[in-house]
Amino acid sequence: MNRFDRVTAILLQLQAKRMVSGPALAQQFGVSLRTIYRDLRSLEEAGVPLIGAHGVGYSLVEGYRLPPVMFTREEATALLTAEKLAAQLTDAPTARLSAAAMDKLRAVLRRADRDHLEALTPHIQVLEPRTQADLPAAYQLLVAAVTTRRVVRLHYQGAETAAPSLRDIEPIGLYLSRQWHVVAYCRLRQEFRNFRLDRIQQIALSTETFAARPETLTDYWAAEASRRQKERVVLHFQASAVLPALAQHLHDTKHQYGWAHELPLPGGGVEMTLFIGSLPYLATWLLPYAGAITVVEPLALREQLRELAQRAHDFFCAPENKLT
Repeated sequence: MNRFDRVTAILLQLQAKRMVSGPALAQQFGVSLRTIYRDLRSLEEAGVPLIGAHGVGYSLVEGYRLPPVMFTREEATALLTAEKLAAQLTDAPTARLSAAAMDKLRAVLRRADRDHLEALTPHIQVLEPRTQADLPAAYQLLVAAVTTRRVVRLHYQGAETAAPSLRDIEPIGLYLSRQWHVVAYCRLRQEFRNFRLDRIQQIALSTETFAARPETLTDYWAAEASRRQKERVVLHFQASAVLPALAQHLHDTKHQYGWAHELPLPGGGVEMTLFIGSLPYLATWLLPYAGAITVVEPLALREQLRELAQRAHDFFCAPENKLT
């Protein structure tokens, strides 16, 4: 990065954050602290009003703003991609907000770049089905609850229950893993729980606030990993024994089932090692790969697969009068 680009980037950091520190800028741009101080002096000489707090960092005088810096074509394309993802993978309010933000972006682009985005738009599609089409718009409301520490009331359809249950939760964060999830302290269960947004039947933001919690999503995942007893599973997988699409699906989904690492085997196969807390859960994933999977360990997983296969055989191969 040349000096002009670096000074411009520092100015963007100053406008985007309440305070920035010299060491943090030096680390971000890969230069010395002395170079950062020279760049900051250049900004001051150009008329940018900086305030320095010893041992803390630098900030802009309150109210000082520059006109928006022009986006590059690549940056605008990245934001277009984000708009497509938001429209398909969040909820309707977030999709509308994302579209409004993109309209503001287009308004400051050069005409040639606006034409470029318009021509590119139909060529970027997110085809993941919207599983929440008939469900309440929970994503944006939960984001608001996280930032304002508001209690949320849910009618939640758990996987293990026949009817929805009423939950008051204190949300600390959201994440996407095939489905959107919110991690929150559940007052009913008196512990942190993980709720899938597509299982929320009704949702309401209460006026009650909760005390700030030190827990983060990383803390929650670490606690879950230590709480659950993980069992080591070793599999031999021969991709040539199944259709290519099925082999690809296994590799696309293996991270959801505790995949740790794999090694090549003679003949083109792989040895996969996984750590998982539920062998029945793993067995339901592996059953379609019969003929391509060999269970090396544990033997209990072979029994789980045998029982699943037997139930499928008894049902689908039963005489017609037993199926009605």
